[in-house]
Amino acid sequence: MRIFSHSTLVAYWKKHPDAEAPLRAWYKEAKRAAWRGPADVRASYRSADFVGSNRVIFNVAGNKYRLVAWVEYEFFGAYVRFVGSHAEYDRIDVTKV
Repeated sequence: MRIFSHSTLVAYWKKHPDAEAPLRAWYKEAKRAAWRGPADVRASYRSADFVGSNRVIFNVAGNKYRLVAWVEYEFFGAYVRFVGSHAEYDRIDVTKV
């Protein structure tokens, strides 16, 4: 997959250094992936949730953080739309990020 908005990940882990290793691991794994649909994502991430317009919610660092990506399966692209703690995630409308 082509991962867009890597800068969103970097900005978050600069503010939250404990998030760096798990976010780097997610990035590395997602970059190697070739998701053709939700079933492929689910095969790699059993806890992934799917919400409207191809948004996928990933639990990162043992569910400490949430990452929301808009996945364009046809073009093998994933756009990081949000990274945050559960408390931060609870304050957003995941269908609009």
